[in-house]
Amino acid sequence: MKIIRICAIEGGESRFQEVEVPIDQSRPDQGGRPSFMSKAYSSPDVRFIDLPEGIDSSWHHAPARQIVMVLQGVLEVCTSDNQKRQWSAGELLFADDLTGKGHMTRTVGGAARLLIVQLPRGLDFNND
Repeated sequence: MKIIRICAIEGGESRFQEVEVPIDQSRPDQGGRPSFMSKAYSSPDVRFIDLPEGIDSSWHHAPARQIVMVLQGVLEVCTSDNQKRQWSAGELLFADDLTGKGHMTRTVGGAARLLIVQLPRGLDFNND
């Protein structure tokens, strides 16, 4: 499963990067049909956030490595290399730019509701 990550790069700048979350474990149902999943990850913190219509943040970084799921509305993020992307209900973003200039965030076309799941320290989807 692919997730877009915001990451800090050299010079204190930020950019988007595609990350692959391995969905490589299976569990069969009663009929023997497998469902596939990632390994389990523990979370030290889970939050729900309501962002009002018209919010437009200045440069900031993520307070922790976290998965952001848009539950309602549209969230737009701009990285320091001036790339913009939008996420709608049901889509995930991996906020991982803990240093440097960070990113800007705004709601588009109304309020947004988010689910934030903080990731454990040292988690690396490519090596776990």
